[in-house]
Amino acid sequence: MIYKTDYHIHSTFSDGRSGPEEYIAPAIAAGLKEIGFSEHLTLFKEPEPWNMNPINIYNYINNIETLRNKTKNLKIRTGLEVDFFAGKEKDISAFLRKLPLDYIIGSVHYLGEKTVDLGPEFYEGKSIDRLFESYFDSVCIAATSGIFDIIGHCDLIRIYGYKPSADQEPHYRRLAKLMKFHNVAFEVNTNGRNRPLADFYPDRKFLHIFREENVPVCVNSDAHMPSRVGQYFEEAYELLRYIGFTEMAVFSKRKRHMIPF
Repeated sequence: MIYKTDYHIHSTFSDGRSGPEEYIAPAIAAGLKEIGFSEHLTLFKEPEPWNMNPINIYNYINNIETLRNKTKNLKIRTGLEVDFFAGKEKDISAFLRKLPLDYIIGSVHYLGEKTVDLGPEFYEGKSIDRLFESYFDSVCIAATSGIFDIIGHCDLIRIYGYKPSADQEPHYRRLAKLMKFHNVAFEVNTNGRNRPLADFYPDRKFLHIFREENVPVCVNSDAHMPSRVGQYFEEAYELLRYIGFTEMAVFSKRKRHMIPF
């Protein structure tokens, strides 16, 4: 039996639609052994509706700790999904270092002052090839920063289904090699199935590269509502098994362990 975890869940502490406690019963029903909350945290910018104000960080951590202590039959982990900005590595690391977290997901949402996932208008009039190249450059820098345990939706730039003309395999190969060298895991993020892309992140045709480079993997839902916890996991696990993955990454107190599946 697969030891199922879901470390990418958003509650009302950021842009989720329900409080943390409302995710417990659906997670147990989905056969999960562990879940982790990973609220959006964007430092160095004015707080937006979709991310958590940094002043609320300890309220969030204490709330999840209370929920963990009263929950049976399900392990609850405390994480964050932190936006990466090149050049701010030391500041990001200094803020996070003091926090009692189980893992940190590093994500790239911003290219310049705008995010890539809040509307297709971001892409209008731009070179798709150049956007993809810039996005992968940012994700690669994030992977080498030493800040993160997991890189989230590593090709989020695909969200609206735009397709570059250039071969993307070199981008995935470079990223996978860097993730392995810097000991960072990647996620199969099933929430892409709910977006215009209608498929997982990363692109399934390049998943074999992460296996060839022996990059640790976990499956996450990126759920913003309880009904999506563990969503499409059977398909994701079947895909990973077919490609040749035999272990899943689990996290506790910033330590990663591998469990066979």
